[in-house]
Amino acid sequence: MTAFDAIGIASNGLTVHRKWLDAVSDNIANVNTVKSMDDTAFQARYVEVQEGAGTSGVFVKADRYGSEAGRVTYLPDHPLADAEGYVRMPDIDLGAQMADLIMAQRGYQANAAVVDRAKTAYEAALQIGRG
Repeated sequence: MTAFDAIGIASNGLTVHRKWLDAVSDNIANVNTVKSMDDTAFQARYVEVQEGAGTSGVFVKADRYGSEAGRVTYLPDHPLADAEGYVRMPDIDLGAQMADLIMAQRGYQANAAVVDRAKTAYEAALQIGRG
């Protein structure tokens, strides 16, 4: 591992956490999306991560999606309700999404701090070389 690998690894971590934040924010934004029984529910998006080879860090392997069936809810006054009063809503646990949001934010912050500290160390090394 070279000294410059720290920025590359942290950069991959930043990308993964940004994509995780995007997925979680989409899920939270659509937690109350209502669809008719003839349509599919909003599918929650989940990010699958895999370690890279050697010192390359991590990367997003795939996006996974939740259930199309969603959760059937009784809302008889909703305009999209069927004759029996049912609609489809996404099967998203808001509490779990909020916990994921906090973890993704903290991971992003940690990787950004690594980039900042590595940059400072590299600048100090350049100053030593000049002096």
